[in-house]
Amino acid sequence: MSGLGASLAAGAVTFRVWAPRCRAVDVVVDGRATEPLAAREGGLFEATLEAMAEGARYKYRLDATRYRPDPASRFQPEGIHGPSVVVDPSRFVWTDQEFGGHALGELVFYEIHVGAFTPAGTFEAIIPHLARLVDLGVTALELMPIAEFPGSRNWGYDGVHLWAPQSTYGGPRGLRLLVDACHARGLSVFLDVVYNHLGPEGNYLAEFGPYFTDRYATPWGPAVNYDGTGSEGARRHVIENGRMWVSEFHIDGFRLDAIHSIHDASPVHVLTEFADAVRGEAARVGRRVHVVAESHDNDRRLVLPTSAGGLGLDAVWSDDFHHALHRQLTGETAGYYVDFGAEHLLERAITQGFAFQGEPSEYWGRPRGTPSADLPGDRFVICLQNHDQVGNRAQGDRLGTLLPFEAVKVAAGLLFVTPAVPLLFMGEEYGETARFQFFTSFLDKNLAEAVRRGRADELSRFAWRGPISDPNAPNTFVSSRLNHSLAGAPRHRGLREYYRRWLTLRRTHPTLGTGDKELARTTWDAATGVLTVTRASTSGDELKLVANLTPKTQALTLEAPAWRVLLDSDAESFGGTGVAEPLAPYQCLLYEARR
Repeated sequence: MSGLGASLAAGAVTFRVWAPRCRAVDVVVDGRATEPLAAREGGLFEATLEAMAEGARYKYRLDATRYRPDPASRFQPEGIHGPSVVVDPSRFVWTDQEFGGHALGELVFYEIHVGAFTPAGTFEAIIPHLARLVDLGVTALELMPIAEFPGSRNWGYDGVHLWAPQSTYGGPRGLRLLVDACHARGLSVFLDVVYNHLGPEGNYLAEFGPYFTDRYATPWGPAVNYDGTGSEGARRHVIENGRMWVSEFHIDGFRLDAIHSIHDASPVHVLTEFADAVRGEAARVGRRVHVVAESHDNDRRLVLPTSAGGLGLDAVWSDDFHHALHRQLTGETAGYYVDFGAEHLLERAITQGFAFQGEPSEYWGRPRGTPSADLPGDRFVICLQNHDQVGNRAQGDRLGTLLPFEAVKVAAGLLFVTPAVPLLFMGEEYGETARFQFFTSFLDKNLAEAVRRGRADELSRFAWRGPISDPNAPNTFVSSRLNHSLAGAPRHRGLREYYRRWLTLRRTHPTLGTGDKELARTTWDAATGVLTVTRASTSGDELKLVANLTPKTQALTLEAPAWRVLLDSDAESFGGTGVAEPLAPYQCLLYEARR
């Protein structure tokens, strides 16, 4: 590692920055005289200053005129425009030496927004909740982006300091405490990282070097320069950023945001190089790291090995399952839901991974997707809710406020029976009712107004109706916080127990989980709206989930003597009546073959 940023060793700090657009770079440390950095090969500048300690605050002076934070700052306690701070990662005493991470198929993701998960909105405030998540059956926290962003309220996709954990969340020490606590309880920690663009406010990278390009465009601003002139610096910035998260924070994996907006025609794709780098960093200390991509393209090449022409990533967020099931249960047809009217798309998403595998898409206006039946189940991450699918609605309304209680349970049954890696969105397991809305705290009033207007335009094009909250208004954020006490109310307690029971079965039953995807089968009865999912294993075990996806009672035709009920969504322990004749509206029953 070339040691970008400020590296402390033996009482001296080495400052290293890539700034090929600058003729001269100085470092200005509080309480000390300005020191010049020496120009090195490849646009690097560096200098070593003696007699320094952790906590020293500094900025770079570019061409004797502009004072800027370090692009590889580890801590920005005064925000995106303030001075950077020297951090010594060796001072933290880790206790997680026995934790090596999880296999891909063991992952059960729980997506968290740090600021909205608790009233305190910090990394450390999450720790008291970890035991309940472990009891639920979660094996991995996935943190929405935590790179330093403007103000104190943001989804995180407007971050500008990729190396600095958000100061209002607790900064680097708070993150290390959370990761160490997670590992002590057997939980992996994944970071959602944004390498397709940077936020507009406080983004000074272009003053240092050619980090961006106008040869490509993204919906959020200039594209990152991964394959043009001078791209070596931008590539190094994100690859070393990944290594830093693994080595300095013991992070177990990454969710790469919107990689369809990462453009790279280089011989080795930057994401392949990133994945190799973070895996190598983890292997060096006997741990494993997984790299999961978000992409709307349904492109199998993302998870194919490089020897087969792929990028060699581990898994992909697959939205088709969500879209098909959401359309089936809500009847919504706005936006991308217009594509998911055919029932076979839900069946295909369950058994094959991608629903669209090259067919024309009305929403996208082109063919979409590639074949996926042969790909293992652990290559797909699926969900009923996530930050996008909830927060990008006009009102930020959750699934439980759109559907009857029993319909939420049938949806969860289909999520957990599918041979894929499940992801839960914070509060989903107990039926959180608080909206999760899009929120920001931009300091630039003109930018805040532009985002408000842009958000309204975007949602109107999606055909959402109703008022849209101002993203920069404090209450938009406050109203998005979880109400954990709701988990103790009777129905909410029953829903949580339902989730816990499903996750126990996924962990213990040989036929559930991500394995034997090729043996999964579905049968759709169009006349009754009953979907049957059959899971079988190579050992001969067999399960059937019979799910009524309608608000009407339907006849059950399963031959009962050959099967025994493992789980009934209408059981009293799950907030149901316990007396309904199957199949009651939205009831699902999980059967195991008698042997």
